[in-house]
Amino acid sequence: MARLARTAGLTDIQQEILSTVRDFVDKEIIPVATELEHRDEYPQQIVDGLKELGLFGLMIPEEYGGLGESLLTYALCVEEIARGWMSVSGIINTHFIVAYMLKQHGTQEQKDHFLPRMAAGDIRGAFSMSEPALGSDVSAITSKAVKDGEEYVLNGQKMWLTNGGTSSLVAVLVRSDEGHPEGTAPHKSMTTFLVEKEPGFGEVRPGLTIPGKIDKMGYKGVDTTELIMDGLRIPANRVLGGVTGRGFYQMMDGVEVGRVNVAARGCGVAQRAFELGVQYAQQRHTFGKPIAQHQAIQFKLAEMGTKVEAAHAMMVNAARKKDSGERNDLEAGMAKYLASEYCKEVVEDAFRIHGGYGFSKEYEIERLYREAPMLLIGEGTAEIQKMIIGRRLLEEYRFQG
Repeated sequence: MARLARTAGLTDIQQEILSTVRDFVDKEIIPVATELEHRDEYPQQIVDGLKELGLFGLMIPEEYGGLGESLLTYALCVEEIARGWMSVSGIINTHFIVAYMLKQHGTQEQKDHFLPRMAAGDIRGAFSMSEPALGSDVSAITSKAVKDGEEYVLNGQKMWLTNGGTSSLVAVLVRSDEGHPEGTAPHKSMTTFLVEKEPGFGEVRPGLTIPGKIDKMGYKGVDTTELIMDGLRIPANRVLGGVTGRGFYQMMDGVEVGRVNVAARGCGVAQRAFELGVQYAQQRHTFGKPIAQHQAIQFKLAEMGTKVEAAHAMMVNAARKKDSGERNDLEAGMAKYLASEYCKEVVEDAFRIHGGYGFSKEYEIERLYREAPMLLIGEGTAEIQKMIIGRRLLEEYRFQG
């Protein structure tokens, strides 16, 4: 069957990687995803399979044991994985944001220490910006680091950590006033710390507690947690890049990668919803013929397919722009905004095509219907994306009067 969302101009290696991932998704993820999701069970066997495929090192340079592939290759793999089960793509996403930040901003010692084990999947990454009262206002971070000799003491509460329990390395953004006089702009007095910990829940190292999993409407299986720092001592050599005050810029660079990832996830979930809708429409009969032969359903399928194609094209464009070394916040914001909104709409249309059966947990579309809303808020809400897009467009089209 011809598939939507084909990508032109891929190398033979990229096509081989995607074919391998697609086969893994069809054989190892789709058949078990709904059952695991309903049990809110961490997909350990699937994660082990991805580790064997080398996907945890997909974008990590070859000199550190990774595959050294592009953001485009990674995004297309995420698209395939999210097509199978979006939660699995979340496990990989946070890992790669941390690996990317290390690659781009870490000291040589930090790269040598972490990246080889991250490429092998022996260290799993998570990153933390948000706080309970924070929302989208990163400048309002209250978690703080205070210098004490050759260490920093961290205190505060963080929120919405994907992989918070299963990770062993967390990139944590906190305020650090040391070296930054009073009145310094908030984004210039933030620092990213590389916090190593034991996987699990409870006190995972002295001064650091992961209370437990947050119970969610969807996006189950993957652990989403809080993180509480109470006198957490971190050596100075675990400041990302070795210099304080650069954390905001480092995190925003990582978030741009994350936004391409969320766009790819939206594309993958939308593709799966389209597949389920078009298949069901040809099996279900009403008034003596398959509902796919009714014009109303054909119109829905036409709109769904067009949205899948459009979102995929924008996601690919954003990934390629980042790979070229150019600024891509505009493209990443547009791709994330469009893909997440279109994903919601395509999933809802597939749900409507299923009729009453879409409301049954026996049908896969019920799971997708609960998963799609997370993409509307992950890595920045639609409103945040529109602010970024609007500001960038005004920069590009500044009126000279």
